[in-house]
Amino acid sequence: MDEKPEIQSDVCFVVGQERQEVFAHRCLLACRCNFFQRLLGPKLGPGMPSPVVLSTVPAEAFLAVLEFLYTNSVRLHRHSVLEVLTAAVEYGLEELRELCLGFVLKVLDVELVCEALQVAVTFGLGPLQERCIAFIEAHSQEALRTRGFLELSAPALLPLLRSDKLCVDEAELVLAARSWARVGAAVLERPVAEVAAPVVRELRLALLAPAELSALEEQNQREPLIPVEQIVEAWKCHALRRGDAARGAPCRRRRGTLPREHHCFLDLPFK
Repeated sequence: MDEKPEIQSDVCFVVGQERQEVFAHRCLLACRCNFFQRLLGPKLGPGMPSPVVLSTVPAEAFLAVLEFLYTNSVRLHRHSVLEVLTAAVEYGLEELRELCLGFVLKVLDVELVCEALQVAVTFGLGPLQERCIAFIEAHSQEALRTRGFLELSAPALLPLLRSDKLCVDEAELVLAARSWARVGAAVLERPVAEVAAPVVRELRLALLAPAELSALEEQNQREPLIPVEQIVEAWKCHALRRGDAARGAPCRRRRGTLPREHHCFLDLPFK
């Protein structure tokens, strides 16, 4: 592996958005990794073949992959480990994937956890997803303020909003969900309510006091986020104060739910 051409090198990669040239050895890569075996195929003709363009993997992550293939070890860094993990999964390098997972768990913090959760959900890494959710449950307010939270996909956000163990009040969670939907709407060029639709049902509006619910309803008229029928269901819970309307997940307190007067008739408190 070399970043400058040498006589022994017989394959050149053009990597990442920065289009960095990386030189390597076709035989070694093909022997060590089925992905490269399929990608490179047999050498065609004399001399250096045309460069192989890999625009989606950052150069630093690709160099880490090559370091592992050449030495069976790798130097990982907090700022790039998730990109290396993504490459390891996509290239089918299970041992490198496990090294990355172990490193992520060691350095997991508020700034990294939502990005790690997104990678875990995208690639079906169940144990990492569980660890990330547990970390966010314990550091909810801080995690909800990160850029990584705003960039979560709907499938990654859903398990968080379904959790009883979030250490955050529902009013703050509604604000965080609105901020998340606004970012998604700007990126996708879609209405806020449309972006929020897959996740907004998990907000527990019945936990809000009547004054808070009224304020939310007024804001929802200005900027639709929550289906009207969901707000009506919350008002129904307030009106009946007992029975089926005050049971189930929409009325169940979370770990961080602040007490309100009407919570006395919510008969499924957090345990």
